[in-house]
Amino acid sequence: MDILLNITIYLPLLGIAVILLMKSDAAVKWGSLIATTTTFILSLPLLFNFDVALSATPQYLSEGSAIFAGMDVKYLVGLDGLSLLLFMLTTLMGPIVILSSWNSVTKSLKGYYAMLLLLQTASLGVFAALDLVVFYVFFELSLIPMYFLIGIWGGSDKIRATIKFFIYTLVGSLIMLVALLYLGYHAGAAMGGVDFTADWRFISSPEYTIGLVEQTWLFLAFSLAFCIKVPLFPFHTWLPYAHTEAPTAGSVVLAAIMLKMGTYGLIRVVLPAFPNAFMEFAPYMAILAVIGIIYGALVAMVQKDVKKLVAYSSVSHMGFVVLGIFALNDIAMQGAIIQMINHGLATGALFLIVGMIYDRRHTRMISDYGGIAKVVPVFAVMFMIATLASIGLPGLNGFIGEFLILNGSFSSELYANKTYAILGATGVILAAVYMLWMFQRVLFGPITNEENEKLTDLNMREVGLLVPLVLFMVWIGIRPIDFTQYSEGWVDTYITNSEEKSLAVLDQADLNELPNWTAKVYSVEEHQLDSQFIANKKD
Repeated sequence: MDILLNITIYLPLLGIAVILLMKSDAAVKWGSLIATTTTFILSLPLLFNFDVALSATPQYLSEGSAIFAGMDVKYLVGLDGLSLLLFMLTTLMGPIVILSSWNSVTKSLKGYYAMLLLLQTASLGVFAALDLVVFYVFFELSLIPMYFLIGIWGGSDKIRATIKFFIYTLVGSLIMLVALLYLGYHAGAAMGGVDFTADWRFISSPEYTIGLVEQTWLFLAFSLAFCIKVPLFPFHTWLPYAHTEAPTAGSVVLAAIMLKMGTYGLIRVVLPAFPNAFMEFAPYMAILAVIGIIYGALVAMVQKDVKKLVAYSSVSHMGFVVLGIFALNDIAMQGAIIQMINHGLATGALFLIVGMIYDRRHTRMISDYGGIAKVVPVFAVMFMIATLASIGLPGLNGFIGEFLILNGSFSSELYANKTYAILGATGVILAAVYMLWMFQRVLFGPITNEENEKLTDLNMREVGLLVPLVLFMVWIGIRPIDFTQYSEGWVDTYITNSEEKSLAVLDQADLNELPNWTAKVYSVEEHQLDSQFIANKKD
């Protein structure tokens, strides 16, 4: 099965080689579709053969030899309970984004579809990588095709959007690279026998700990890179431009897959490597998450462009994911992981729907529509389901994630009070306001524009794009356990390991060597006194 995992990751690259040899545009389209569809089909055995009981252990491991002498940097990929569903979401979205561009993109088709295929391989690599250098390479590789997708096939303001996207993400990535180098050398010294190691299995294990001072700075560096990718307030300003100017397929991949790399990195790297800093900074990250939830919703409420409205809704919804991650309990973390999938399905569908209506009317202004439900009823039904899933209607997938996140945040030991959950819940109310208001203005009321009377309803290709997403929205909403079972064991194991690891670091801390600010921030003296009291009481 390890061979199958590698085939799944790199098959889109073979698709690139094939379509570059093709002469007709139709052959390029069909070649891309076959490559992505085959990738999805080949990924299914990885899901069906996954051992849920061992979800905390990477499965389908593929491990190469060291690339550099004296450095434990190697090709290392596998899937566990954290990465499996995100990996599957990526393969599912592959043929969908290809089909979404079938008639809307007409120039430089070889380059366009090659970028989509390259982006799929990069995304699959991010979720499968278990060596942090390999993870970083795939993480950076994903920037290149998105840069070209926006810059070449984007809208009228594509250059500005491209530059802003690239600068934001590149700055964060370079800071993460510096932190990764420090972490690798520190971990290599702790492992022994090598100068440098990027093996996530060792770095995340209880055997490896890093001091409080180093944790603080490394936490800030890695978190900055991942928060820009999410994007978390106030690092979000690149996202609305990128979404608005990107072609439909670019917006779908950006929302469904690429934003998840940020929240995935917070769980995969930051939590197990820097547990003390993770817990100490949790309330501050929760504040940013709540601000993002409310701010994104309020700004979405006043948008006149339906695509920009959906883009700002992503800022709000991804704030929920961050809130759940930093609550650091089983319920909220499970909610955060499933909400990553939920957001990919619902928001991906919304961007597809916006692209479909734009192809017909060549406008995204809400005021240009109205009353079209009676003209395009199938479109209206699909739009309604995606909208209701996005606002968290019970029975659909959005409700499951938000319920678990708010439930876990309400009882989180890291948040000193219930305010975070209460304020976060207002985002659910605001989401209903702006999404339903937008839905009503676009689809209902009188038809005031004659061009809307000539709209054609969704064709079979477009219905086929949306039906799989709708089915998963309903399935997760009705039986979430079919999906949460994959991450349940992983969440329980890694939260427990991280808490034990953080206590070990505090026990080993030397007050005489720590700067005063570090001892105060982490309450080292109070912890050691408590530990000594408990030990004396047991004796």
